Amino acid sequence: GVPGRMNIGQVMETHLGWVAKNGWDLEKGSAAVDDLPETALHGEPGTPVAVPVFDGLSAEELEGLIANHRPNRDGERMVKENGKARLFDGRSGEPFPEPISVGYMYILKLHHLVDDKLHARSTGPYSMITQQPLGGKAQFGGQRFGEMEVWALEA
Repeated sequence: GVPGRMNIGQVMETHLGWVAKNGWDLEKGSAAVDDLPETALHGEPGTPVAVPVFDGLSAEELEGLIANHRPNRDGERMVKENGKARLFDGRSGEPFPEPISVGYMYILKLHHLVDDKLHARSTGPYSMITQQPLGGKAQFGGQRFGEMEVWALEA
């Protein structure tokens, strides 16, 4: 139900993103809700949400928000209190065996391009002191080819 490389903060961000996209309606009655200002009890769909780092939403508060997110136009809530939904296979139309975690998450693209990483050297500069090739791409250095790499080539 949850991708293996996601940490707890990413899972909570995904669930909070789902609530923010759909909006929420909270009613006073629990200790967590009673502390909220009146303007935070209702959120329209698409409401921007910001949570302070290390001092943000507790798991119980998030569960309450998920339980009270606005239903779809059929009057049903697709996501249950645990943040998971029953999804269906697009080819067969059969439901997947287990509920799957759904939501919205902010993703950044890292600008690590292959052309920037590629480096090769046939001959080049050597250190004056050790007479060994310089290290690193910026100095047009060599890559160490160790004993285990030699064994891999020999195998």
